[in-house]
Amino acid sequence: MKLLIFVLIIKIIAASKPEVGPGYDCDYCQPEQVHISFGSNTNDIVVTWTTYNDTQESRVQYGEKGMDKEALGFSTLFTDGGKLKRKMWIHRTLLPDLKFDTRYVYHVGSVYGWSEEFTFKTPPSGEDWTVRAAIYGDMGNKNAHSLSYLQDEVQREHFDVILHVGDFAYDMDTDDALVGDEFMRQIQPLAAYLPYMTCPGNHESKYNFSNYRNRFSMPGPHESLYYSFDLGPVHFISISTEVYYFLQYGLKMLVNQYEWLRRDLDIATSPVNRQKRPWIVLYGHRPMYCSNSDDIDCSVEYTRKGLPFLGVYSLEPLLKEYGVDLVIWAHEHSYERTWPLYDGKVYKGVQEPYLNPRAPVHIVTGSAGCQEDTDKFQPNPPAWSAFRSSDYGYTRFVAHNRTHLYIEQVDVDLKGQVIDSVWIVKDKHVPYEL
Repeated sequence: MKLLIFVLIIKIIAASKPEVGPGYDCDYCQPEQVHISFGSNTNDIVVTWTTYNDTQESRVQYGEKGMDKEALGFSTLFTDGGKLKRKMWIHRTLLPDLKFDTRYVYHVGSVYGWSEEFTFKTPPSGEDWTVRAAIYGDMGNKNAHSLSYLQDEVQREHFDVILHVGDFAYDMDTDDALVGDEFMRQIQPLAAYLPYMTCPGNHESKYNFSNYRNRFSMPGPHESLYYSFDLGPVHFISISTEVYYFLQYGLKMLVNQYEWLRRDLDIATSPVNRQKRPWIVLYGHRPMYCSNSDDIDCSVEYTRKGLPFLGVYSLEPLLKEYGVDLVIWAHEHSYERTWPLYDGKVYKGVQEPYLNPRAPVHIVTGSAGCQEDTDKFQPNPPAWSAFRSSDYGYTRFVAHNRTHLYIEQVDVDLKGQVIDSVWIVKDKHVPYEL
Protein backbone atom coordinates (compact mmCIF):
# COMPACT_ATOMS: atom_id res chain seq x y z
CA MET A 1 0.00 0.00 0.00
CA LYS A 2 2.80 2.43 0.92
CA LEU A 3 4.54 1.60 -2.35
CA LEU A 4 1.36 2.37 -4.32
CA ILE A 5 0.95 5.74 -2.58
CA PHE A 6 4.60 6.59 -3.29
CA VAL A 7 4.22 5.75 -6.98
CA LEU A 8 1.08 7.90 -7.21
CA ILE A 9 2.87 10.86 -5.59
CA ILE A 10 5.78 10.54 -8.03
CA LYS A 11 3.37 10.49 -10.98
CA ILE A 12 1.55 13.59 -9.71
CA ILE A 13 4.86 15.48 -9.30
CA ALA A 14 6.03 14.43 -12.76
CA ALA A 15 2.75 15.53 -14.34
CA SER A 16 3.00 18.96 -12.70
CA LYS A 17 6.53 19.68 -14.02
CA PRO A 18 6.60 22.13 -16.97
CA GLU A 19 7.60 20.85 -20.36
CA VAL A 20 11.15 21.88 -21.29
CA GLY A 21 10.91 22.21 -25.03
CA PRO A 22 13.85 20.62 -26.84
CA GLY A 23 15.18 19.16 -23.60
CA TYR A 24 18.32 19.83 -21.66
CA ASP A 25 20.31 17.66 -24.05
CA CYS A 26 19.60 20.23 -26.78
CA ASP A 27 22.55 20.10 -29.19
CA TYR A 28 22.24 23.56 -30.73
CA CYS A 29 20.86 25.85 -28.04
CA GLN A 30 24.14 27.52 -27.09
CA PRO A 31 24.13 31.24 -28.02
CA GLU A 32 26.71 32.46 -30.52
CA GLN A 33 27.36 35.39 -32.89
CA VAL A 34 26.52 37.93 -30.18
CA HIS A 35 26.48 41.56 -31.28
CA ILE A 36 24.96 44.83 -30.14
CA SER A 37 23.58 47.95 -31.81
CA PHE A 38 21.87 51.18 -30.86
CA GLY A 39 18.10 51.18 -30.55
CA SER A 40 15.86 54.21 -30.96
CA ASN A 41 18.14 56.10 -28.57
CA THR A 42 21.81 55.63 -27.80
CA ASN A 43 20.98 54.50 -24.25
CA ASP A 44 18.79 51.75 -25.72
CA ILE A 45 20.94 48.77 -26.68
CA VAL A 46 19.68 45.89 -28.82
CA VAL A 47 21.44 42.56 -28.29
CA THR A 48 21.26 40.04 -31.15
CA TRP A 49 22.48 36.44 -31.25
CA THR A 50 21.90 33.09 -32.94
CA THR A 51 21.00 29.55 -31.94
CA TYR A 52 20.32 26.56 -34.20
CA ASN A 53 17.48 25.12 -32.13
CA ASP A 54 14.44 26.94 -30.82
CA THR A 55 15.17 27.79 -27.17
CA GLN A 56 11.64 29.22 -26.73
CA GLU A 57 13.02 32.24 -24.88
CA SER A 58 15.52 35.06 -25.48
CA ARG A 59 16.95 36.40 -22.25
CA VAL A 60 19.65 38.93 -21.43
CA GLN A 61 20.87 39.23 -17.86
CA TYR A 62 22.78 42.45 -17.28
CA GLY A 63 23.73 45.11 -14.77
CA GLU A 64 26.41 47.54 -13.66
CA LYS A 65 28.40 45.61 -11.06
CA GLY A 66 26.61 42.32 -11.47
CA MET A 67 23.93 40.87 -13.69
CA ASP A 68 21.04 41.71 -11.40
CA LYS A 69 18.59 42.74 -14.15
CA GLU A 70 16.94 40.71 -16.87
CA ALA A 71 15.28 41.61 -20.17
CA LEU A 72 13.17 39.29 -22.31
CA GLY A 73 13.15 39.48 -26.08
CA PHE A 74 12.01 37.32 -28.96
CA SER A 75 13.39 35.08 -31.69
CA THR A 76 12.55 34.71 -35.36
CA LEU A 77 13.15 31.69 -37.54
CA PHE A 78 15.46 32.48 -40.45
CA THR A 79 15.69 29.99 -43.30
CA ASP A 80 18.61 30.58 -45.67
CA GLY A 81 17.77 30.49 -49.38
CA GLY A 82 20.45 27.92 -50.27
CA LYS A 83 19.90 24.30 -51.27
CA LEU A 84 19.96 22.97 -47.71
CA LYS A 85 17.47 25.58 -46.48
CA ARG A 86 19.41 25.82 -43.24
CA LYS A 87 17.40 27.11 -40.30
CA MET A 88 18.55 29.27 -37.43
CA TRP A 89 16.84 31.29 -34.74
CA ILE A 90 17.83 34.95 -34.52
CA HIS A 91 17.26 36.37 -31.03
CA ARG A 92 16.74 40.06 -30.27
CA THR A 93 16.40 41.67 -26.87
CA LEU A 94 16.17 45.38 -26.08
CA LEU A 95 17.89 46.80 -23.01
CA PRO A 96 15.92 50.06 -22.65
CA ASP A 97 16.62 53.36 -20.95
CA LEU A 98 20.09 52.52 -19.66
CA LYS A 99 22.16 55.01 -17.71
CA PHE A 100 24.38 57.15 -19.90
CA ASP A 101 28.16 56.91 -19.70
CA THR A 102 27.93 53.67 -17.74
CA ARG A 103 29.60 50.30 -18.12
CA TYR A 104 27.35 47.23 -18.12
CA VAL A 105 28.11 43.52 -18.01
CA TYR A 106 25.78 41.03 -19.68
CA HIS A 107 25.30 37.56 -21.03
CA VAL A 108 22.61 36.12 -23.28
CA GLY A 109 20.78 32.84 -23.54
CA SER A 110 18.04 30.70 -22.09
CA VAL A 111 17.44 27.88 -19.70
CA TYR A 112 19.33 25.66 -22.15
CA GLY A 113 22.59 27.60 -22.20
CA TRP A 114 24.29 30.96 -21.69
CA SER A 115 26.99 32.85 -23.52
CA GLU A 116 30.18 34.03 -21.92
CA GLU A 117 30.10 37.40 -20.15
CA PHE A 118 30.52 40.57 -22.22
CA THR A 119 30.65 44.27 -21.39
CA PHE A 120 29.69 47.51 -23.09
CA LYS A 121 29.71 51.17 -22.12
CA THR A 122 26.83 53.46 -22.99
CA PRO A 123 27.77 56.83 -24.53
CA PRO A 124 27.48 60.08 -22.59
CA SER A 125 24.26 62.04 -22.77
CA GLY A 126 23.81 65.18 -24.80
CA GLU A 127 25.97 66.49 -27.63
CA ASP A 128 29.05 67.97 -25.95
CA TRP A 129 31.46 65.06 -26.03
CA THR A 130 33.97 63.56 -28.46
CA VAL A 131 32.69 60.75 -30.73
CA ARG A 132 35.25 58.13 -31.85
CA ALA A 133 34.43 55.62 -34.58
CA ALA A 134 36.16 52.85 -36.50
CA ILE A 135 34.93 52.82 -40.11
CA TYR A 136 35.51 50.32 -42.91
CA GLY A 137 33.82 48.17 -45.50
CA ASP A 138 34.52 44.98 -47.44
CA MET A 139 35.78 42.66 -44.72
CA GLY A 140 35.52 38.91 -45.28
CA ASN A 141 36.01 35.87 -43.14
CA LYS A 142 39.20 35.16 -45.12
CA ASN A 143 42.10 37.57 -45.52
CA ALA A 144 40.61 39.99 -42.96
CA HIS A 145 43.85 41.93 -42.54
CA SER A 146 42.36 44.62 -40.30
CA LEU A 147 40.50 42.36 -37.87
CA SER A 148 43.24 41.86 -35.29
CA TYR A 149 44.08 45.58 -35.27
CA LEU A 150 40.43 46.44 -34.74
CA GLN A 151 40.07 43.88 -31.97
CA ASP A 152 43.10 45.34 -30.21
CA GLU A 153 41.71 48.88 -30.43
CA VAL A 154 38.25 47.82 -29.24
CA GLN A 155 39.69 46.06 -26.21
CA ARG A 156 41.70 49.18 -25.37
CA GLU A 157 38.50 51.24 -25.59
CA HIS A 158 39.60 53.47 -28.47
CA PHE A 159 36.13 53.67 -30.06
CA ASP A 160 32.52 54.40 -29.18
CA VAL A 161 30.98 52.81 -32.27
CA ILE A 162 31.90 50.79 -35.38
CA LEU A 163 30.50 51.50 -38.84
CA HIS A 164 30.78 48.57 -41.27
CA VAL A 165 29.96 50.12 -44.66
CA GLY A 166 28.72 47.05 -46.54
CA ASP A 167 30.12 43.73 -47.83
CA PHE A 168 30.41 41.11 -45.11
CA ALA A 169 31.97 37.65 -44.99
CA TYR A 170 32.20 37.14 -48.80
CA ASP A 171 29.48 36.10 -48.65
CA MET A 172 27.08 35.53 -45.79
CA ASP A 173 25.00 33.19 -47.98
CA THR A 174 28.02 31.16 -49.20
CA ASP A 175 28.02 27.42 -48.37
CA ASP A 176 24.40 27.54 -47.28
CA ALA A 177 25.18 30.51 -44.98
CA LEU A 178 27.95 28.67 -43.08
CA VAL A 179 30.36 31.43 -44.14
CA GLY A 180 27.99 33.99 -42.67
CA ASP A 181 27.96 32.10 -39.38
CA GLU A 182 31.74 31.98 -39.28
CA PHE A 183 32.04 35.69 -40.04
CA MET A 184 29.58 36.63 -37.31
CA ARG A 185 31.64 34.58 -34.86
CA GLN A 186 34.80 36.33 -36.03
CA ILE A 187 33.43 39.81 -35.38
CA GLN A 188 31.96 38.91 -31.97
CA PRO A 189 35.12 40.19 -30.18
CA LEU A 190 34.27 43.58 -31.68
CA ALA A 191 30.52 43.58 -32.04
CA ALA A 192 29.60 42.17 -28.62
CA TYR A 193 31.42 45.08 -26.95
CA LEU A 194 30.62 48.06 -29.22
CA PRO A 195 27.53 49.00 -31.22
CA TYR A 196 28.19 47.51 -34.67
CA MET A 197 26.29 49.71 -37.11
CA THR A 198 25.98 48.50 -40.69
CA CYS A 199 24.65 49.09 -44.18
CA PRO A 200 24.12 46.56 -47.00
CA GLY A 201 26.55 46.08 -49.88
CA ASN A 202 26.36 44.24 -53.18
CA HIS A 203 27.72 41.05 -51.61
CA GLU A 204 24.59 40.86 -49.45
CA SER A 205 22.17 40.81 -52.40
CA LYS A 206 21.44 37.06 -52.56
CA TYR A 207 17.85 36.07 -51.82
CA ASN A 208 16.85 39.74 -51.62
CA PHE A 209 19.43 40.59 -48.93
CA SER A 210 17.89 38.00 -46.60
CA ASN A 211 21.05 37.16 -44.64
CA TYR A 212 21.74 40.84 -44.01
CA ARG A 213 18.16 41.71 -43.10
CA ASN A 214 17.85 38.82 -40.67
CA ARG A 215 21.26 38.91 -38.99
CA PHE A 216 21.46 42.63 -38.12
CA SER A 217 19.22 44.80 -35.94
CA MET A 218 19.57 48.46 -36.85
CA PRO A 219 17.23 51.24 -35.59
CA GLY A 220 13.91 51.84 -37.28
CA PRO A 221 11.36 49.74 -39.17
CA HIS A 222 13.23 49.22 -42.44
CA GLU A 223 14.92 45.84 -41.78
CA SER A 224 18.31 47.53 -41.26
CA LEU A 225 18.42 48.68 -44.91
CA TYR A 226 18.39 52.38 -44.02
CA TYR A 227 18.17 54.34 -40.75
CA SER A 228 19.76 57.20 -38.83
CA PHE A 229 20.96 57.81 -35.29
CA ASP A 230 22.37 60.67 -33.22
CA LEU A 231 25.64 60.36 -31.35
CA GLY A 232 27.18 63.37 -29.62
CA PRO A 233 27.46 66.27 -32.11
CA VAL A 234 26.92 63.94 -35.11
CA HIS A 235 23.82 62.85 -36.99
CA PHE A 236 24.70 59.59 -38.78
CA ILE A 237 22.64 58.41 -41.76
CA SER A 238 22.96 54.91 -43.24
CA ILE A 239 21.53 54.21 -46.70
CA SER A 240 21.38 51.30 -49.10
CA THR A 241 23.09 52.18 -52.35
CA GLU A 242 22.06 48.76 -53.63
CA VAL A 243 18.47 49.79 -54.24
CA TYR A 244 19.86 51.60 -57.31
CA TYR A 245 21.54 48.46 -58.69
CA PHE A 246 19.27 45.51 -57.85
CA LEU A 247 16.08 46.78 -59.44
CA GLN A 248 14.83 43.21 -59.87
CA TYR A 249 13.74 43.44 -56.23
CA GLY A 250 11.46 46.34 -57.10
CA LEU A 251 11.56 50.11 -57.29
CA LYS A 252 9.49 50.64 -54.17
CA MET A 253 12.41 50.37 -51.75
CA LEU A 254 14.39 52.98 -53.69
CA VAL A 255 11.47 55.43 -53.70
CA ASN A 256 10.72 54.80 -50.03
CA GLN A 257 14.35 55.33 -49.07
CA TYR A 258 14.64 58.55 -51.07
CA GLU A 259 11.52 60.02 -49.51
CA TRP A 260 12.61 58.89 -46.03
CA LEU A 261 16.06 60.42 -46.54
CA ARG A 262 14.62 63.80 -47.47
CA ARG A 263 12.36 63.74 -44.39
CA ASP A 264 15.27 62.70 -42.18
CA LEU A 265 17.46 65.53 -43.52
CA ASP A 266 14.61 68.01 -43.05
CA ILE A 267 14.46 67.10 -39.37
CA ALA A 268 18.24 66.96 -38.89
CA THR A 269 18.73 70.41 -40.43
CA SER A 270 16.00 72.22 -38.55
CA PRO A 271 17.58 75.23 -36.81
CA VAL A 272 17.29 73.70 -33.35
CA ASN A 273 18.73 70.32 -34.33
CA ARG A 274 21.54 71.70 -36.50
CA GLN A 275 22.67 73.96 -33.69
CA LYS A 276 22.75 71.09 -31.19
CA ARG A 277 24.13 68.46 -33.56
CA PRO A 278 25.74 70.20 -36.54
CA TRP A 279 27.75 67.39 -38.16
CA ILE A 280 25.81 65.31 -40.71
CA VAL A 281 27.62 62.16 -41.86
CA LEU A 282 26.03 59.90 -44.48
CA TYR A 283 27.35 56.43 -45.30
CA GLY A 284 26.48 53.83 -47.92
CA HIS A 285 28.33 51.12 -49.79
CA ARG A 286 28.97 52.14 -53.42
CA PRO A 287 30.76 55.47 -53.85
CA MET A 288 29.63 58.49 -55.79
CA TYR A 289 33.27 59.13 -56.73
CA CYS A 290 36.23 56.79 -57.14
CA SER A 291 39.32 56.65 -59.37
CA ASN A 292 40.07 52.94 -59.38
CA SER A 293 41.14 51.30 -62.64
CA ASP A 294 39.10 48.74 -64.57
CA ASP A 295 35.96 49.24 -62.49
CA ILE A 296 32.71 50.15 -64.17
CA ASP A 297 31.24 51.38 -60.86
CA CYS A 298 33.61 54.35 -60.94
CA SER A 299 31.87 55.57 -64.09
CA VAL A 300 28.28 54.44 -63.44
CA GLU A 301 27.65 56.10 -60.04
CA TYR A 302 23.86 55.73 -60.06
CA THR A 303 23.45 57.16 -56.57
CA ARG A 304 25.05 60.39 -57.78
CA LYS A 305 23.53 60.57 -61.25
CA GLY A 306 20.17 58.91 -60.60
CA LEU A 307 18.58 55.87 -62.20
CA PRO A 308 20.01 54.88 -65.59
CA PHE A 309 18.44 56.67 -68.58
CA LEU A 310 16.04 58.52 -66.27
CA GLY A 311 18.34 60.45 -63.95
CA VAL A 312 15.72 60.51 -61.18
CA TYR A 313 16.24 60.03 -57.44
CA SER A 314 19.84 61.21 -57.59
CA LEU A 315 21.25 61.71 -54.11
CA GLU A 316 24.04 64.22 -54.70
CA PRO A 317 21.69 67.24 -54.91
CA LEU A 318 20.43 66.36 -51.42
CA LEU A 319 24.00 66.58 -50.08
CA LYS A 320 24.21 70.16 -51.36
CA GLU A 321 20.71 71.19 -50.38
CA TYR A 322 21.07 70.06 -46.77
CA GLY A 323 24.75 70.80 -46.26
CA VAL A 324 25.90 67.23 -45.57
CA ASP A 325 29.44 67.50 -44.23
CA LEU A 326 30.99 64.08 -44.84
CA VAL A 327 30.03 61.14 -47.04
CA ILE A 328 31.61 57.71 -46.44
CA TRP A 329 31.67 54.83 -48.91
CA ALA A 330 33.40 51.47 -49.45
CA HIS A 331 33.02 48.88 -52.27
CA GLU A 332 36.39 49.75 -53.80
CA HIS A 333 39.05 47.77 -51.96
CA SER A 334 41.14 50.84 -51.35
CA TYR A 335 41.18 54.17 -49.52
CA GLU A 336 40.52 57.49 -51.20
CA ARG A 337 39.90 60.98 -49.84
CA THR A 338 38.51 63.76 -52.01
CA TRP A 339 38.77 67.50 -51.84
CA PRO A 340 35.45 69.21 -51.03
CA LEU A 341 33.48 68.10 -54.07
CA TYR A 342 30.19 68.54 -55.87
CA ASP A 343 29.15 67.53 -59.38
CA GLY A 344 32.74 66.66 -60.28
CA LYS A 345 34.09 70.08 -59.28
CA VAL A 346 36.30 71.02 -56.33
CA TYR A 347 35.09 73.68 -53.88
CA LYS A 348 37.85 74.21 -51.33
CA GLY A 349 37.53 76.62 -48.44
CA VAL A 350 38.69 80.17 -49.10
CA GLN A 351 41.64 80.06 -46.69
CA GLU A 352 42.37 76.34 -46.41
CA PRO A 353 40.88 73.40 -48.39
CA TYR A 354 39.02 71.90 -45.40
CA LEU A 355 38.45 75.11 -43.42
CA ASN A 356 34.79 75.91 -44.08
CA PRO A 357 34.76 73.75 -47.22
CA ARG A 358 32.13 74.73 -49.76
CA ALA A 359 31.02 71.19 -50.63
CA PRO A 360 30.86 67.73 -49.02
CA VAL A 361 34.02 65.67 -48.46
CA HIS A 362 33.98 62.04 -49.63
CA ILE A 363 35.92 59.13 -48.12
CA VAL A 364 36.13 55.64 -49.65
CA THR A 365 37.31 53.05 -47.11
CA GLY A 366 36.86 49.52 -48.43
CA SER A 367 40.23 47.91 -47.73
CA ALA A 368 39.61 46.12 -44.43
CA GLY A 369 40.49 42.82 -46.12
CA CYS A 370 38.84 40.04 -48.10
CA GLN A 371 39.86 37.27 -50.47
CA GLU A 372 39.41 39.56 -53.48
CA ASP A 373 42.59 41.50 -52.59
CA THR A 374 42.88 45.28 -52.91
CA ASP A 375 42.06 47.42 -55.94
CA LYS A 376 44.46 49.50 -58.00
CA PHE A 377 44.00 53.07 -59.22
CA GLN A 378 44.05 54.86 -62.53
CA PRO A 379 47.61 56.11 -63.21
CA ASN A 380 46.69 59.80 -63.00
CA PRO A 381 44.30 60.88 -60.22
CA PRO A 382 41.43 63.22 -61.09
CA ALA A 383 41.64 66.80 -59.87
CA TRP A 384 39.13 66.04 -57.11
CA SER A 385 41.19 63.19 -55.59
CA ALA A 386 43.33 64.35 -52.66
CA PHE A 387 44.87 61.07 -51.39
CA ARG A 388 44.80 57.40 -52.46
CA SER A 389 46.13 54.12 -51.09
CA SER A 390 45.70 50.48 -52.13
CA ASP A 391 47.05 49.09 -48.85
CA TYR A 392 44.86 47.19 -46.41
CA GLY A 393 43.50 49.31 -43.59
CA TYR A 394 40.62 51.06 -41.88
CA THR A 395 39.58 54.59 -40.96
CA ARG A 396 39.48 56.34 -37.61
CA PHE A 397 36.90 59.12 -37.22
CA VAL A 398 36.83 61.64 -34.36
CA ALA A 399 34.21 64.38 -33.98
CA HIS A 400 35.89 66.47 -31.30
CA ASN A 401 33.14 69.06 -30.96
CA ARG A 402 30.70 71.10 -33.05
CA THR A 403 33.44 72.66 -35.18
CA HIS A 404 36.33 70.19 -35.50
CA LEU A 405 36.23 66.75 -37.13
CA TYR A 406 39.32 64.58 -37.66
CA ILE A 407 39.84 61.59 -39.99
CA GLU A 408 42.87 59.34 -40.39
CA GLN A 409 43.66 56.16 -42.29
CA VAL A 410 45.40 53.25 -40.56
CA ASP A 411 47.62 51.17 -42.85
CA VAL A 412 47.84 47.61 -41.54
CA ASP A 413 50.34 46.65 -44.26
CA LEU A 414 52.61 49.13 -42.44
CA LYS A 415 51.71 47.62 -39.05
CA GLY A 416 49.24 50.29 -38.00
CA GLN A 417 50.97 53.39 -39.31
CA VAL A 418 48.75 56.40 -40.05
CA ILE A 419 49.25 57.27 -43.73
CA ASP A 420 46.65 60.01 -44.19
CA SER A 421 44.91 62.50 -41.93
CA VAL A 422 42.72 65.55 -42.33
CA TRP A 423 40.90 68.06 -40.14
CA ILE A 424 37.55 69.37 -41.36
CA VAL A 425 36.82 72.63 -39.55
CA LYS A 426 33.51 74.48 -39.88
CA ASP A 427 32.19 77.38 -37.86
CA LYS A 428 28.86 77.15 -39.71
CA HIS A 429 26.97 74.11 -40.99
CA VAL A 430 24.61 75.36 -43.66
CA PRO A 431 23.46 74.42 -47.19
CA TYR A 432 26.17 74.90 -49.81
CA GLU A 433 25.92 77.82 -52.19
CA LEU A 434 28.01 77.01 -55.25
